[in-house]
Amino acid sequence: MTNVLILGANGQIAKLVHQRLLLETKAQLTLYLRHAKRLGPINPRRENVIEADVNDYQALYQAMMGQDIVYANLGGRFEPMAANIVKAMTQANVQRLIYVTGLGLYHEVPGEFGRWVEESIGSDVMDDTRRAAKLIENSTIDYTIIRAAYMTNDTEVDYELAEKGTPFKGTTVSRASIADLIVKTIANPDIHRYSSLGIDQPGTDGDRPY
Repeated sequence: MTNVLILGANGQIAKLVHQRLLLETKAQLTLYLRHAKRLGPINPRRENVIEADVNDYQALYQAMMGQDIVYANLGGRFEPMAANIVKAMTQANVQRLIYVTGLGLYHEVPGEFGRWVEESIGSDVMDDTRRAAKLIENSTIDYTIIRAAYMTNDTEVDYELAEKGTPFKGTTVSRASIADLIVKTIANPDIHRYSSLGIDQPGTDGDRPY
């Protein structure tokens, strides 16, 4: 039985992952979020809720104990949260991390769309995101970083992946597609090890998100 810690459990993608893990796996889930009342009823036989902030190191470390996989889907200042995650996982001897972030970590988005991404997101946010990813990649943790294109609420699951070192392709991707990749990686954690994957919907190439 796999123990999965979901950091940022009230996020839109996290909720999709949460639902699918309950339906499709036997995983035991720990749902970590700042406002537990947002979750609604849970199944106490398979779910545990921790109301805390990822920036609270002691709470995060305690939550890590006994986990097999950590899935992080967070917002805010990323570098301090990534530092806490790496430190807590290392101290708690938890190895497997799935970390969702945005595109452009390695200036891998080509052409006009790449220029627009950098300009619209801004250098402060992009630099913070890049520092966070570097902390993870430079650690001893077995990570899968997911670099998502602009996200839609389309329910269709349709995506392609781009390994680190190859150009990003499309401009958008559905949250359902990102959730599918996460669920498949949790179900089979030997795939996508020590990797940074761009994810987009095929055929959405262009100068702006569709």
